[in-house]
Amino acid sequence: MNFVYKLLVLLSLLVIVACKDLYAVLGLDKTATNKEIRSAYRQLSLKYHPDKNPGSDEAHEKFLEIGEAYEILNNAEKRSNYDQFGDPEGQRQQQYDFGDMFNQFFGGHHQQHHQQQRRGDNTQVNLHVPLSDFYNGKLIDFDVEMVNICTVCEGTGSKDKVTHKCTKCGGSGMMLIKRQIAPGMIQQIQMQCDQCRGQGKQIEHPCTTCGGQGCKSGPRHYEVYVKPGQVRGSNVVLAGEGDRRPGITPGDLFINIQEEFSKSWGYRRINSNLYRTEVLTLNESLHGGWTRMIPFLDDDDNLLKLHREPGKIVTNGEIEIIKDRGMPKDDEHHSDEYGNLYIEYKVLVPGGSKKSSQKEHDEL
Repeated sequence: MNFVYKLLVLLSLLVIVACKDLYAVLGLDKTATNKEIRSAYRQLSLKYHPDKNPGSDEAHEKFLEIGEAYEILNNAEKRSNYDQFGDPEGQRQQQYDFGDMFNQFFGGHHQQHHQQQRRGDNTQVNLHVPLSDFYNGKLIDFDVEMVNICTVCEGTGSKDKVTHKCTKCGGSGMMLIKRQIAPGMIQQIQMQCDQCRGQGKQIEHPCTTCGGQGCKSGPRHYEVYVKPGQVRGSNVVLAGEGDRRPGITPGDLFINIQEEFSKSWGYRRINSNLYRTEVLTLNESLHGGWTRMIPFLDDDDNLLKLHREPGKIVTNGEIEIIKDRGMPKDDEHHSDEYGNLYIEYKVLVPGGSKKSSQKEHDEL
C-alpha cells in the first residue's frame, strides 16, 4: 500500500499545469511595448483595486492576477524567459530529473547537481508624497536609480556578446593548488580562479557601455498606489525589483512612503486625526462675526468653513473639534470612517511679541 501511495504522489507531480497567458491578463499581445504594459497595468489595477470594489472576491483575485502579470512582463529578464520557455525563471525551472525524483520517493540518495544562485540584497528608497495624497489615495509615478542588466551586451559583459572558457581553470571557476608542507606531505587547496574570478568564463572584448560588468546604474520607472489613510512610514514591497546583476537573483525593493511636510497646507497628522492652528485678531476673538474658508485636502476642492456668530467669544488656546474631517482610517473594517479635525485658535494681542506672532504664522 505504501508503494502505491508513493507512486500516486509521483504521478501527480508529473501532471502538466497550463500556464496563464500573462499578455491576455493585461489585454495585450506579445508585441506590446514596455509603455503599453505599464499603461494597461495602471488602468486595470485602478479598475479592480480592492478599495474601489469592497467585498468583491472576484475583483481582489483579478487585482492580484494583474499585479503578477505586470511584475513578470515589466522585468526584461523575466519577460524574455517567459517568452522563450513559458516560465519567468527560465528553462532550468521546467526541467525535471525523473531519476532523482524516483530516488527521493523510493529511498535513493538525492544529490544536488546545480549550485543555487546567490540572492542579492534588498534595497529601500524613500518616496515623499503630500498629505493630500495620503488623504485621497493616489497612483504615483516615479523613477529610481537602480543597477540594471546592461541592454547593450545583455548581461554578458562582452561587446560581441560572446564569452570564452577560462584558459586557466578550464571553465570550472576553481583551481586546485598543491603545496608541499613537509617532505613527502602535499597539501591540496581548492581556490577560486583568480583569472575569471570564479565565473569559468572570460571576455575578450569588454562591453564599452558597462565596462565588462554586465550591468550598469540607470533609472527604473515604477508606479505605486498610496491608499487613502495609508500609514506614514509604511512600506510597499516590490518583489524581485532590487539591483539586477548577472548571475545573482535580485532582492526586493522596499518603497518607504514618507510625508512631504512642506506640502501639508498647515495640517498636521497624528494617526487618523488632523490638527491645525488658526490665528485670530483680538477683535475677532472678542466680538466674533467672522467667517473663513480654508482649503481642505480632498479631491473635490472643498473649502473648510470656520465661522463665529457676532458676539461669540473665542479664547486663546480654545480647540474646536470637527467630527469626521480627519484622515481616512487605514483599516479594512473601517473603510468608510474618518478621524476628527482639531482646530486650535491663537489670539494675536496688540503690542505682543512680533517674533512670537511671526512664529505662529510660520507654523501654519
